[in-house]
Amino acid sequence: MCSMEISMLAPMRLYTLSKGHFVLVFVVFFICFGLTVLIGISGPYVIDSFPTVLQLNNASKARMFNLSSQPLSTYNQQLWLTCVVQLDQPYDNKWKVNFNMSVTIRGVVENASVKYFNKESYNRTRTLSCAQQCAEIIVVHLGYLNYTRYEITVAFEKLSHDYHIKSFNFTWKTYNPTFSQVEIWFRFVFVVFTFIVTCLFAHSLRKFSMRDWGIEQKWMSILLPLLLLYNDPFFPLSFLINSWFPGMLDDLFQSLFLCALLLFWLCVYHGIRVQGERKCLTFYFPKLLIVGLLWLASVTLGIWQTVNELHDPTYQYGIDATNFQGMKVFFLVVAVVYILYLLFLIIRACSELRNMPYVDLRLKFLTALTFVVLVISIAILYLRFGAQVLQDNFVAELSTHYHNSAEFLSFYGLLNFYLYTLAFVYSPSKNALYESQLKDNPAFSMLNDSDDDVIYGSDYEEMPLQNGQAIRAKFKEESDSD
Repeated sequence: MCSMEISMLAPMRLYTLSKGHFVLVFVVFFICFGLTVLIGISGPYVIDSFPTVLQLNNASKARMFNLSSQPLSTYNQQLWLTCVVQLDQPYDNKWKVNFNMSVTIRGVVENASVKYFNKESYNRTRTLSCAQQCAEIIVVHLGYLNYTRYEITVAFEKLSHDYHIKSFNFTWKTYNPTFSQVEIWFRFVFVVFTFIVTCLFAHSLRKFSMRDWGIEQKWMSILLPLLLLYNDPFFPLSFLINSWFPGMLDDLFQSLFLCALLLFWLCVYHGIRVQGERKCLTFYFPKLLIVGLLWLASVTLGIWQTVNELHDPTYQYGIDATNFQGMKVFFLVVAVVYILYLLFLIIRACSELRNMPYVDLRLKFLTALTFVVLVISIAILYLRFGAQVLQDNFVAELSTHYHNSAEFLSFYGLLNFYLYTLAFVYSPSKNALYESQLKDNPAFSMLNDSDDDVIYGSDYEEMPLQNGQAIRAKFKEESDSD
């Protein structure tokens, strides 16, 4: 039953590739990914820092500082003001103290006249954590820039002189304008490549009815347009209009594509075993529920952070620590359920379908390529965040932004080349329509059945395959002469 249904599906290039071709596919994938990493290593740093050290006399009661940023442009994208408290001497024990912080933000327009960004001062309670050195405090974060320069007044209250504070080390941080230009160009390149791959993939399937597409081919027709959105063709709007909307749209596209990719893995590993009708309630609903909860949690965290920062640039997720921890635990629980469910589907599919040549080949290739991509992703995350990858870096803070171009290009290049590779192997070959029509010919059904059994089933599969191709070529010549 399974072999009959497979023969009715639109053929994949995967079926015609030899072992050497598979090796070549992986080699090309690694070469393309390696080139993007090398280009990224030679690229600029992502974040520019402009430190300002303000010495403090302990005899003085002054805890108010007036700070002015460097000239800014839209290529700076965002602005952070951070502060590190420097003590006279390190303490042996870790200690924490709460204090009040008052912040006033003024935006300076091009004609050098001062205009208040917001007439009200922001008052927040912050925690200073110190041991050998004090932890960094994010004073202000502006998600988009309305002015060419900012003047910020920061006042610290309830910081006793007993803590022996030596200085306040303020640092302005923005995106490097050179990196912004690199990001625009590489996103544009990925958008163009993805559009070309999407068109070629759709063109290769144009002669086949959609009901004859394999589940991988149906999903690729969804993932490739979502990959186009993941690369964000609207990204240049961030530099043309001063608004939070382009940034929010980019985050939405990224979360939508990543969750669709998670859903793709669940559906393929389950659907490849279910060759009949896949009912919505029993097949799709449990998967949509799990992935939908992941998407909802990630989008809620992003919107929550963005909306609060728009109303108050001094907002930090630590202020709502209880709600944040609850959402974080919820996300991790659903993620664990997803991983266990995916492992169950993979193990069951591999155990039930390992003796079916074509289906087994589809499982092995997808599992091998996906495993490589996941290993590289985990390695990049570990090198980026270390053992604290699931701690406070869980939300979009300064520490979660790329530090150099290599990190940016490695993530984008990895996912793009992963989808390009899948699109190549899942697209029909040039003579796929002729071969599919030949399979429907009763006179050659036995020939095709024998080929199915030996193409990937033994060490001497190439000779029967070549004989089958020769017979088909002869049949085609006789048909043309008739």
